[in-house]
Amino acid sequence: MPIHTFDQRFTQITPEILSYIAKIDELKGRWVGGAKLNPVVLDRLKKSVLIISTGASTRIEGAKLLDEDVEKLIRGISIEKFSDRDKQEVIGYFELLQNIFNSWHTLSLNESTIKHFHKELLKYTQKDKLHKGDYKKKENKVQMVNAKGLAIGILFDTLPAYLTPSAMIELVVWTKNSLKEKKLHPLLIIGNFLVEFLLIHPFEDGNGRLSRILTNLLLLKEGYEYMPYISHEKLIEDNKPDYYMALRTSQKAIHADQNDITAWITFFLKIVYIQSQMAIDLLSDKNIEKTLSSNQLAAWQFLQKINEASPREIAENANIARPTVNQVMNKLLRLKKVERIGLGRSTRYRVL
Repeated sequence: MPIHTFDQRFTQITPEILSYIAKIDELKGRWVGGAKLNPVVLDRLKKSVLIISTGASTRIEGAKLLDEDVEKLIRGISIEKFSDRDKQEVIGYFELLQNIFNSWHTLSLNESTIKHFHKELLKYTQKDKLHKGDYKKKENKVQMVNAKGLAIGILFDTLPAYLTPSAMIELVVWTKNSLKEKKLHPLLIIGNFLVEFLLIHPFEDGNGRLSRILTNLLLLKEGYEYMPYISHEKLIEDNKPDYYMALRTSQKAIHADQNDITAWITFFLKIVYIQSQMAIDLLSDKNIEKTLSSNQLAAWQFLQKINEASPREIAENANIARPTVNQVMNKLLRLKKVERIGLGRSTRYRVL
């Protein structure tokens, strides 16, 4: 698996892929420009997504716990009807994803990080204690799992164990260098990393879950900062047949030396696009009361009742300290909830 073959996968990029990238980055810009959400709201969203993502990612691999079951486990409530392994995997995933969400600024992609994540992911599972944090020593296969947690077919054979260490070195080096050089769009680089990681399947168990952990980290590192507030894992679970098909198609193409991962990249970008749209929806009118501070909400509600108002009128009628009004209105301007008319002393605001 020589490194140069990675670059060759992007010599022919489809119009659909280019369209997804453009739309995702436009939405990313809107989030960065407008999403200075209330910290209380952000914290509530993050806690919810941790539960949703943990449940979805472990169910993709065959666990049976519903989101409410995951929440009970995290709160320390014993649930006897599920296997110890299911419960152990859930707690491991939750804690690792929580660490990613809280500390992604200080984390970087390298082999030691990947191995450490694998160890943390499986730290509660007794079955995996002999191999967690170490690359596989025996061959494994990727199996498709149905809603009941039963394997219903082999998707593809993975890289032989003896080739895994060198393949992981190549993959990590190429990914880090490519992200640094910026010759390819980061979404293409991350998409390639994921399909290759799952083809190598470097660990005896936990590869699918770990790939989704790494997805969150890599997208956060590249500026897609809404990851903790909309569950990527849940979107994968909701589109699981397409997820399996895209992986299978691209993995077969790689095995056949066709260097074509269009199916996987298209699916991956579609999921990120949906996730981006859902993030922007948090800023919509129907969610405005959840995302604004009390002063911002008071100003916005006052302006809805009139045609336009000056900063002084807003301060008096919305009960906001005059020095705070400019800061409040700048936030509403960024969210495109209001527009400014005039400048200086003649400045007035009205709802868009």
